[in-house]
Amino acid sequence: MFKKFLVLVSAAVLFCSSPGLFAENILKTGGKAQPMTINGDVVEYSADSQEVTATGDVEIISGDTKLTCQKLTVNTQTKEGIASGHARLEDGKGVVEGERLIYNFQNKTGTLIDAQFRASPFFGRAKKIEKEEGKELVAYYGYATTCSFDRPHYRVSSKRINIIPGELIQTKDDYLYLSSFPLMYLANFNQIFDKPISHVSVLPGKRKDWGPYLLSIWEFNLANNVDGRAYLDYRNKLGWAEGVGLNYTKTPVGSGDIKFYFTNESSKEYPASTTTNVSGDYQRYLIRLRHKWDIDKQTNFVAQIYKIGDEKRKYVDQNSDFLQDYFYREFEKDSEPLTYGLFHHNFSYSSFDVLVQKRVNNWYNQIEKLPEVKYTLPSLQLGDSLFYFENNSTFATFNKKPDTIPVSLNTVDMTRLDSVAKVSLPAKVSFIWFTPFIKLQETIYDKGANNQNLPARTIFYAGADLSTKFYRTFNTESNLFGLDLNGLRHIITPTIGYSYNPEPTISSNKLRQIDSTDSLTSSNAATLELSNKLQTKRKNKDGVEKSVDLVDFKVSTKYAFAPQIVYGTNIIYQNNIAISETDVNNKHKQGASFSDVLFKLKLLPYSWLRFEGDATYKHSGVPGDTDYANYNHFSTANYDFIFEFENERSFSLGQRYARKGQNQITAGFQWRINPKWKFSIYERFNLKNYLDTSTYPNTYVNYRTIEQQFTLTRNLHCWDVELTWDNKQDNGTSIYLLFRLKAFPENEFGFNQGYNKPKSGA
Repeated sequence: MFKKFLVLVSAAVLFCSSPGLFAENILKTGGKAQPMTINGDVVEYSADSQEVTATGDVEIISGDTKLTCQKLTVNTQTKEGIASGHARLEDGKGVVEGERLIYNFQNKTGTLIDAQFRASPFFGRAKKIEKEEGKELVAYYGYATTCSFDRPHYRVSSKRINIIPGELIQTKDDYLYLSSFPLMYLANFNQIFDKPISHVSVLPGKRKDWGPYLLSIWEFNLANNVDGRAYLDYRNKLGWAEGVGLNYTKTPVGSGDIKFYFTNESSKEYPASTTTNVSGDYQRYLIRLRHKWDIDKQTNFVAQIYKIGDEKRKYVDQNSDFLQDYFYREFEKDSEPLTYGLFHHNFSYSSFDVLVQKRVNNWYNQIEKLPEVKYTLPSLQLGDSLFYFENNSTFATFNKKPDTIPVSLNTVDMTRLDSVAKVSLPAKVSFIWFTPFIKLQETIYDKGANNQNLPARTIFYAGADLSTKFYRTFNTESNLFGLDLNGLRHIITPTIGYSYNPEPTISSNKLRQIDSTDSLTSSNAATLELSNKLQTKRKNKDGVEKSVDLVDFKVSTKYAFAPQIVYGTNIIYQNNIAISETDVNNKHKQGASFSDVLFKLKLLPYSWLRFEGDATYKHSGVPGDTDYANYNHFSTANYDFIFEFENERSFSLGQRYARKGQNQITAGFQWRINPKWKFSIYERFNLKNYLDTSTYPNTYVNYRTIEQQFTLTRNLHCWDVELTWDNKQDNGTSIYLLFRLKAFPENEFGFNQGYNKPKSGA
């Protein structure tokens, strides 16, 4: 007997009396013309019962659903089948297996007895699994885990498990087991697959400003679109601290992050104050709210509130910083976070922004914008002409409150309307792209530096941009030194941008100084850039040949042609009156000269080796400039070598050099020893002493080893366990022990995902 007859062929041979009826019932499922194919060692059809029976290695394919078993009976009228003998049902979202399956091919529902399932990344077993209409699976009296072993390392046992393969898993009234040991009771488990799984992190360590410490965070899921965090920390020198946080997504008004952190700091360094009658306990807290709402495809709203309360700063030490003391990583990213709300809308050819920015922490030196309204029109062709027009217009009410006390002495408030219009005429002259332009900037102020009325300030600009491209190809085919050269192309791109404007109609010393718009002076300068690229073709991992930049080298600078008026320092106001006349008069003419020369270099000689570097050469300075001593020297230089030998085996070496600052060497090493073990090392050294101006008071740093970090990772099949020892010269020693589920790597909605800076006019 032939094996795996196609059921339509079998029907035609065995049941010629009614082939039309059989074919119609089998081919139509769910009211749609969708073919069903049945293969088996033996396939029989009964016209009386209108049932197909298949035995042996049975396989049924219906759409994206595949069923295999040892014996199958299908009613061609009801489309309901009974499968037995290691029944296995598979579709694009997952697999369920059991000894016996009752399944309806029309509505794709069924029941498996003594079954197991695989809905990536979860595995599980249950006494009974029901496949409901749509995608959902419901498992009764079973367990779920991300461990694929028959005896999993851990599992969540539950009376009922709801699964939508590829999307989520929900359980209630659960127990968490490690191997066969019951670890804890869980009221519920609710996991969305594209979010991190609930977990607890504990971080012990020691720092010189904290003493021994223990930090802990519990991350959990509250709903399909809401994740929670709870913080409980202890620092020996500061005491207890606690907090909560929420990440919410996919609400009708957008997504966001909320964080509250509080400590009643018991500082041993600052005991009770007798002068202020304040105890040695100081309330310090952080309230942070970030929100983003994509109203439609053209409109969005972004907001951030960053409120810090700090009795220690108020009563004891005006230089203490809560953010720096407790959340140094956030402090490094932004030492004075803003509180703002930004509304942005894109029109067909332009954009409109409304920004409200308020200073809520009065020791921050921030500019308030109440509000700033901006209209941006990018370069737009004027009808069928050759001319292009662009415009940027901004209306704003500013209030600048420095962090000095009392702030009223240096408060600067101003209302300003600034509009810049530009007309350009791009054209190709021979082999050069030539774009001449004219630009007019009009600025209206409500008052001047001494509260005087002022006419509109006008600045006229004229200039041109020139660029071209030269290239040459070489038929070079070589693997000398393993470089894998498949042809070479050398591209040279010189660019020149020239701009001239005379002295504005109102001098900057007659204006309140808020930003660079108010300090504009005459200018006659050209920006020069030269780009060199050397390219070849190489095959990527998929075998597709693509262009690769072997060398990418850029040099840029700026050349001032005519003398330029330079002011020594900023103007200081008292009661809205300029009080530093020596600063106003401290000006001189700067002659023609080059400004800083910037170098950028990228090398990719091999697919496993990459070099990136940049440097700044200070070309010339002026007397009185605070950085005058750095001129005619390389002031900064940075580079990195990255060796990527194979997956999880790499080495990197870099340097960060500043002539009047640090000179650091960084090195990183990561190596996968075998499938079970991996280790990594990170080192940061300082090669010279320097004055650290980021601290108050400034400190002279003379230590060599800035940071050392060693990490050992063990693969536990479904888990990765990381043990990290980290020693920072300024923060002390920390030890991390991290258990990470491979199925759910951490993906926290963090502060560095575009919420902390308003960018109007984008």
